[in-house]
Amino acid sequence: MADTFNYRIDHHGSLVRPAELTAARAAGDPEALKEAELQAVRDAVVLQRKLRSTVVTDGDFPREDFRSAVLDGVSGFRRTDETEADGLPRWIAESLPKANGPLLADWTTRLTELTVIAPKASLPSPAYLAATTFQPGHGPFSARELGEALAEILLAETQLLVARGVRLIQLNNPLLLGQLATDPADPGALSFADALAVDALAVRLDDRPEGVRIGLAPGPVAPTAIDWARAERLYGEIAADRWILPFDQGTPAELALVKALPEDRDFCLGVVDATVPELEDIDTVMGRLDAVGEFKDLEDGAVAPSRNFADVASRPLLSTEQQRRKIELVETVARYVWGNEF
Repeated sequence: MADTFNYRIDHHGSLVRPAELTAARAAGDPEALKEAELQAVRDAVVLQRKLRSTVVTDGDFPREDFRSAVLDGVSGFRRTDETEADGLPRWIAESLPKANGPLLADWTTRLTELTVIAPKASLPSPAYLAATTFQPGHGPFSARELGEALAEILLAETQLLVARGVRLIQLNNPLLLGQLATDPADPGALSFADALAVDALAVRLDDRPEGVRIGLAPGPVAPTAIDWARAERLYGEIAADRWILPFDQGTPAELALVKALPEDRDFCLGVVDATVPELEDIDTVMGRLDAVGEFKDLEDGAVAPSRNFADVASRPLLSTEQQRRKIELVETVARYVWGNEF
């Protein structure tokens, strides 16, 4: 799309929390924590500007994990003492959710006051939340009903974010790529068909001001092999403008995910591995992107790390310095591909 260049250098949203913020959260003083969060966000904006990112986020610094904007800002959910398979705290939906106010809009308003770079907001997708929080006998009649209620809340939040100047909104559903495997993974409480229908509801922003992109990240790791028909269903039924796809391992499945994408969609490729400190070889990364250029117009593309650097505040994948070096490499790749067009 014509204005993709505005967002060439992207990242998923969650950054490694600074030590001062971690200490303030552990101390348990609400006022001190609030000030630490504000300062951490200010510093994060400066960092992203120095790294020449074409988007800025609040790093998820005011939140415990990438789901927290919804789970903390919407009634109807209860945190349990259990842990999910991926290490995240287990939450259960006990009633249909109701928003208690803006989820991210207040924080993104601060971003627009701090910089002219496009603010970006990242939220968990409604299908992901429904698949992981629905439990029979606890409130909602079905996972589909729960997902549809969440989709309405997230669509309303998207509309508010756009009204406040946010131009790039990313929904995260880490379960979807597992459903594109030739031997699909466990979808959780929501079937593949229902997950597509629910997430489709959350991206149906009818009136998109110029420059606004609604993106979807369907997972951080591509399956070993892709079921082409399922991939076509994914892209065909969820009308997201921008697809944030893993592209850091150089596998045929990663290439197939991009090849299956319709021509009218943007793509953001995770070209560096956010889970290991070693830096990728630039020639290897460029070779992978050259392969994409054989069948896609790279003008519709962007680059990013492969995933969040800290899905959970207390479990960063890399150090702050390693994170900085990875984002710097993403910036270098972008300039190799597109020059200084952004």
